[in-house]
Amino acid sequence: RSQRGDLNLKMTALRRLRQCPSTGILISQLHTSSCASAKQHYKMLVLGGGSGGITMSARMKRMMGAENVAIVEPSEMHYYQPIWTLVGAGAKSVASSGRPTASVMPSGVKWVKSKVQEINPDTNTVRTDDGTEISYEYLIVGLGLQLHYEKIKGLPEGLEHPKIGSNYSVQTVEKTWKALQNFKEGNAVFTFPNTPVKCPGAPQKIMYLSDAFLRKTGKRNKAKVIYNTSLPVLFGVKKYADSLWDIVKRRDLQVNLRQNLIEVRADKQEAVFENLDKPGETKVFEYEMLHVAPPMGPHLVIKGSPLADEAGWLDLNKDTLQHNKYPNVFGIGDCTNLPTAKTAAAVAAQSAILNRTISKVLKNEKPDKKYDGYTSCPLVTSYNTVILAEFDYNGQPLETFPINQAKERRLMYHMKADVMPHLYWHGLLRGLWGGPGPYRKVFHLGMK
Repeated sequence: RSQRGDLNLKMTALRRLRQCPSTGILISQLHTSSCASAKQHYKMLVLGGGSGGITMSARMKRMMGAENVAIVEPSEMHYYQPIWTLVGAGAKSVASSGRPTASVMPSGVKWVKSKVQEINPDTNTVRTDDGTEISYEYLIVGLGLQLHYEKIKGLPEGLEHPKIGSNYSVQTVEKTWKALQNFKEGNAVFTFPNTPVKCPGAPQKIMYLSDAFLRKTGKRNKAKVIYNTSLPVLFGVKKYADSLWDIVKRRDLQVNLRQNLIEVRADKQEAVFENLDKPGETKVFEYEMLHVAPPMGPHLVIKGSPLADEAGWLDLNKDTLQHNKYPNVFGIGDCTNLPTAKTAAAVAAQSAILNRTISKVLKNEKPDKKYDGYTSCPLVTSYNTVILAEFDYNGQPLETFPINQAKERRLMYHMKADVMPHLYWHGLLRGLWGGPGPYRKVFHLGMK
């Protein structure tokens, strides 16, 4: 080739590099996003690579082919978050809760390794933080919710101190276990925020586990175990709440309702709570150990888009999981305004309904399956017992087993700790498991 030809090739390559924003990722890598200079289009675009996003990507791959599906997710690691309750109590390792996102991404599906910056449903486009614009025919939003540690005065810097932990973040869950191990005497304080939360049982599960650990290590008689919750009830479904109150009384745990954490003074080991029933009234609790469930809220990208309801959550039809305004938009999981508890079990139930809804919409038919709000909360009450709460939109028990699930049982602990993680990694994320009552499927498999 001539020198001029080589020069022209080099100049063309240089112009292309200037046009393509740096993403810090090798463009040739498997599953990574390509140069943003060319507009991308997909029949099905999935936002979020959490439980809902990966599950629906796998299902959409089967429905319409991998080449027609893309998923936007920046994280290199995917975590099975329900197990963090046990990590915080030393019963599982944090390493066991995570796997590389690449290993759970459905093969052949386009992985756009970026953050969602903006959703414009009026033009059927999404813009990512590296400037890529992606257009879609159909959109599934599974962006989860956001944790707001910063909304509690003194907490972000307080988490640098050794006596504070939080099971809601991979960065802070091991701090819970360290604080528990190092406990000597005093108050062990556990909080529940004045916002919607994911896994609403988790803030009290770690209290029961901590109580069990302190008894096992002979420190319980030097400890006062305190649960300060912003809620007016211990648990939202009476059948299970009654059983939990029995445990609270039997184990001498102190529960204070309508108490909301507003400040942490880590240098003094003090936590300040406001009385939600008496505005302006606050109370200071000293602590030897503090577990914080942070305030949570809708994903800011959804909140700032036409897809949000007045509170900022994804506005869905609660029966079909189709958007109330944009018929080519669907949602799943924690980012939605579905009036049920935000749990992985809810995602499993929702995934089957959403799959059915989309299959009908693609055929220009009316969705015919309704989501009943099924969700589940395995309430861990010790290192070998669980109360398995399962219920619907109306807070009515929707139970799997032909036994009283409001009783503490060893079998349910085994399901929580060992069976469900396996089904998550090898079933749910592959789009092979889900539907009304995930535990029911396990039960029926065991009966065969």
